[in-house]
Amino acid sequence: MLRGQNKKMSFNSIKNEFAGRSMVTFFGAFLILLTLCLVFFIASKGLATFYHSHLSPLEFLFSTQWKPDREIGEGGPAVGAAVFIIGSVLVSSVALLISTPFSVALAIFMTEISPGLGRKLLQPTIEVFVGIPSVVYGWIGLSVLVPFIRQSFGGLGFSWIAGSLVLSIMILPTIASVSADALRAIPGDYREASYALGATRWQTIRRVVLPAAAPGVLTGVVLGLARAFGEALAVQMVLGNTLRIPRSLFDSTVNMTSIITMDMGNTVMGTAWNNALWSMALLLLILSFIFILAIHKIGKRRSSVK
Repeated sequence: MLRGQNKKMSFNSIKNEFAGRSMVTFFGAFLILLTLCLVFFIASKGLATFYHSHLSPLEFLFSTQWKPDREIGEGGPAVGAAVFIIGSVLVSSVALLISTPFSVALAIFMTEISPGLGRKLLQPTIEVFVGIPSVVYGWIGLSVLVPFIRQSFGGLGFSWIAGSLVLSIMILPTIASVSADALRAIPGDYREASYALGATRWQTIRRVVLPAAAPGVLTGVVLGLARAFGEALAVQMVLGNTLRIPRSLFDSTVNMTSIITMDMGNTVMGTAWNNALWSMALLLLILSFIFILAIHKIGKRRSSVK
């Protein structure tokens, strides 16, 4: 009787394990298939600019002419995306330069200086910031930041620096959270060995903990950069959306996500205008892949150096 019960329990265990493995495999395969379908769909739409509208990739990337509704008799549509590409790079780069030092410093404080305060107060605060919708950031920037820039520095207030400041606040929780997790993952033996050699706490953080956590911190940076490149609504509300390359931080400009959200609903599928917007979406996807691969390569190189 006991042998029969054991066989039954063994059969149930095998059945449950098979069911669980099958479910996990199905959802994993579904996620991979969904990603491939998404990449294929965006690529098929984005490449239409070059094989259907017969536009040169170099002209698309480096031309500043954006007249997608120009008539054939006037020379046909011009869909150069250089202004939008430069705007995205400038706004995201400055946002990253502003946010990264604050985020890493916040992560160090939460994990190395005051872990109790970080766990009880700062971590929940960061989680609240992550949950705030992007339109709220944009509305605060429009109501507070833009008038402040207008009154303090002149101009309209809608500017490159306004977009970068809003983005820097939006990506700060992402970089800080991932950096804090990377710092917490460093074994305590590293710190104890450093202290045993006579190092101070700051020397231990700067020369031992941070280098060991560098790949994780860089992962947080690239995730923040990916969000900065992909953010549309909040930046669109404070950037000014002027078709020009900014000459100073207080000039208005436009980026790729803003022009996509503003123009996509006003275009007809299959036209040169619509195809160019899909091409910018494809470019955003490619840039995300490039940044991720570059950061992973840097992380591996730094790990090998250690």
